[in-house]
Amino acid sequence: MCAFERRDRINITMDISRAEQRILHLLAQGGRIELTRGEDRTIEKLQLFTREGWVFSGLDILTFRKLKQKRAIRSQGGKPYRITEQGLVLVRAEQDNR
Repeated sequence: MCAFERRDRINITMDISRAEQRILHLLAQGGRIELTRGEDRTIEKLQLFTREGWVFSGLDILTFRKLKQKRAIRSQGGKPYRITEQGLVLVRAEQDNR
């Protein structure tokens, strides 16, 4: 077992809050988180877009940082934040009420 495999297995069984669960569920369905940064590179605005293009208003900077710390979301190459494999493990299945 290499070090990378071991690091990925850490924190898989942790509990997440209801707000984090809701955000991960939207991301798992195809949503994305877009950031707007200021001149000093601080985050000015966070927006969570659903797969249909609606903006979800329940995302704040604290929840965003928690999800990032748990490695449930990630951005690559300046693109919007998406859910990771670990985030998919953390999210519990919900019935789609369509």
